Amino acid sequence: MGLTYYGYPKCGTCRKAKAWLETNGLNYEEVNIAEAPPSAEELSKIISASGLELKKFFNVSGMKYRELNLKDKLPEMSDAEKISLLASDGMLIKRPLVFGDNKVTVGFKEEEFENVWAK
Repeated sequence: MGLTYYGYPKCGTCRKAKAWLETNGLNYEEVNIAEAPPSAEELSKIISASGLELKKFFNVSGMKYRELNLKDKLPEMSDAEKISLLASDGMLIKRPLVFGDNKVTVGFKEEEFENVWAK
């Protein structure tokens, strides 16, 4: 299974997720989410495969989210606008974002990784 791991090198949660993937022998392609966020098209695929609400993909604790006052703006935006916004800046995306084999995890909870990615 080919996994794509979108993470940020300075993020402690991302490092824990990477360690879990490596400990469990999963191969993945690592992408720095700040330098190369997924495109709007790729995000649409990931969001659709996840079955999660679009708002779950926003890094609500991030500085950028607060700077842009997205808590108040998001309810007024269309899904296409939200996806476009996420694609415009990887720091707005909750991380790590792991996608492959039509499965998705957003953030890192060991139990969830176990359920989704364990062989």
